[in-house]
Amino acid sequence: MRGTWLIGVLVVSLSGCGVVIDRVAHRADAPSPVASPRPTSSAAPTSPAAEMGPTIAQARQALREWVGRYNATLRKRKWWNQNGLLDALFVEAALHEGVIERNHEIFGSRPGHQPIKVTGTPTIYLLRPERQRPIGEWFIAQATYKDTEGHARPHVLAFIRAPGQSFKLAVAAPMHRGRRMPKPRFDADGYITGMDTLAAGAVAHEYQNFWNNEKKEGASGYRLAKDSYSRKAFPAVHKGAYVAFAGHGSIFGFRTADGGSFFLFGMVNDPKHVNQVLSEALLVPQGSRTVQELGADWFS
Repeated sequence: MRGTWLIGVLVVSLSGCGVVIDRVAHRADAPSPVASPRPTSSAAPTSPAAEMGPTIAQARQALREWVGRYNATLRKRKWWNQNGLLDALFVEAALHEGVIERNHEIFGSRPGHQPIKVTGTPTIYLLRPERQRPIGEWFIAQATYKDTEGHARPHVLAFIRAPGQSFKLAVAAPMHRGRRMPKPRFDADGYITGMDTLAAGAVAHEYQNFWNNEKKEGASGYRLAKDSYSRKAFPAVHKGAYVAFAGHGSIFGFRTADGGSFFLFGMVNDPKHVNQVLSEALLVPQGSRTVQELGADWFS
């Protein structure tokens, strides 16, 4: 689904909100943010099913439906120039993957997004509904499909929706070769346990500090593992027209069975000059301050 390293500059703004959010602006023509306040007592009553949130089976079906809409959109002529099509599928960093396709057209490159054909049964990671209500319903999925090189590869994706809307993709990252998703800590009902939000924010800011070379490494309290994707990608990217990351979108995650933390988020440039998106799937083992990259991708 992802593109290759094509460097350019495109004037856009950022749409999105989320579980743990950073300072991000909204595109003027984008739909309302996903986050919505809880309805007041004067609002229309919500059905019991809606209060319960999606089940694992419903989330898996939502993934299938999204893939169908996504593949149908990719068959439309110059879909990346139609904001309505983008807004129907994407939010946050994923929205900008679509917008950046306009760069590919300008520079005569092929679109970086490819049709998705999921193989096997996707794994769904679902938080308790009452933990989701303030920011909209969301879930994480692991699905296997071909990467841009045509090889079957596990991907980890996060979807989120506002009340009355369909689930939209917020961020996606292919898993590195040999890496696997960690086992979550489940509660008695089979829901994943929520992440440490303070650690999530610190880890995301460490990546921003690293890429922007603004502060001493480890200033956030965390450090990138020596074999991380970012350490390998940074030198090559900085030879091009790199623009510093201004922040990140929603951070999705959970506590792992062994007491560690899993985080998934996307980083983008200044909202008015977005020309690259970095997605990260990360693991911080219990008691560790070293961030391991399970998956990552660069879209520009």
